[in-house]
Amino acid sequence: MSPFVPVPADAPLRLLTVHAHPDDEASKGASTVAQLHSDGVHCVLVCCTGGEAGDVLNPAMDVPEVHADLPGVREAELARAAEIVGYDEVVMLGYRDSGMKDSEHNARADAFANADQDEAVGRLVAIIRRVRPQVVVTYPDARGEYDHPDHVQVHDISVPAFHAAGDPGRYPEAGPAWQPSKLYYTMWSRARIAGLHEKFLELGIESPYDEGWFKRPSRDHLITTQVPIGEHWDVRGDALRAHATQIDPASPFWFGLPDDVARTVHPFDDYRLAACCVDGRPVDSSTYLPTGGLEEDLFAGLRAEVSA
Repeated sequence: MSPFVPVPADAPLRLLTVHAHPDDEASKGASTVAQLHSDGVHCVLVCCTGGEAGDVLNPAMDVPEVHADLPGVREAELARAAEIVGYDEVVMLGYRDSGMKDSEHNARADAFANADQDEAVGRLVAIIRRVRPQVVVTYPDARGEYDHPDHVQVHDISVPAFHAAGDPGRYPEAGPAWQPSKLYYTMWSRARIAGLHEKFLELGIESPYDEGWFKRPSRDHLITTQVPIGEHWDVRGDALRAHATQIDPASPFWFGLPDDVARTVHPFDDYRLAACCVDGRPVDSSTYLPTGGLEEDLFAGLRAEVSA
């Protein structure tokens, strides 16, 4: 998990994803990363915290020895999950888990939510400039929907870091400027939730999606990109199970449907193309979007450009 692994010179396509805690990389876009990795893309994960404030949600792991070294256990789980997904490198940004909103962890000075904004952006800029990704994936602004302080902070540092990385006048100590071409937000689509909910009911299984899920405003109209994940659908579940402290293998939310059914409901990972840059300058995101349709590849519009 060293932040100093050199990027292979023969890896022209490079992806950088930014996540809040160990297990987020498994629940958001894992199958997309697995597909890209199998296609030869160099994939790097930035995990902003160690997950120290997470509860042990799997009864089998709720034992004294796990609680005595929860950060170490979660680090080992992250390494295993990243290997399953296909990440070539995991970089820890170095902050502490802030805990859920209004928890006692929020007050800690070393919590990610309390990080100096300029310093945190600078850390991420340094990673972007070393890895030189064409594509960066992060979170949308979760305020008002999922107010976890760390998820909010991921958004708040990733967006400025995406733009600052290409400006040689910003963070000169962080290495030579590098401007990524595309910034994406992971999306948890209403179509996925509704499809899973309906399938639970169809099979006579109690659905974990209560009314609260459907009171959230739909953001499906913002989705620009649906990556087909059928060939790598199993990766998400395998990576989630690797996080044995956080994921109960009997959880109806994650594993309530039979696999052969669940994999057919919404066999896509959903994203929003949030920003584009060409030759270091921002451009209209629609430049990279197919007319009248959705992208199926985070590197759409870039593959020929890079190979040329």
